[in-house]
Amino acid sequence: QVQLVESGGGSVQAGGSLRLSCVVSGYTYSRACMGWFRQAPGKAREGVAVINSEGSTSYANAVTGRFTISKDYAENTLYLQMNSLKPEDTATYSCAMRSGYCRGRSLSEDDYNYWGQGTQVTVSS
Repeated sequence: QVQLVESGGGSVQAGGSLRLSCVVSGYTYSRACMGWFRQAPGKAREGVAVINSEGSTSYANAVTGRFTISKDYAENTLYLQMNSLKPEDTATYSCAMRSGYCRGRSLSEDDYNYWGQGTQVTVSS
């Protein structure tokens, strides 16, 4: 079956960096739309960054200029490079995939049908 497994979370001080990874298994089409989402305690899950089948990306305003989403198509692995981290970036980060080819760059969780279990990112001031 399809599995998405995240790694790379941890605890850092404000201004630091982390790189999240999401390995996809059980799904051979490596150009599916994929995205990173996060959920802080007591808050709704929000879209952070997405990459579509053509490699185009989109970011939430809160992370634009600090986060970079990328994909290793050969390894079917999604990445999120997070720089200049802020305490408000603290959340559980999950990767998600929308099966098949897509041109959209939706940050809505409703548009994704496979999810990872999440990895915790904690940023201290």
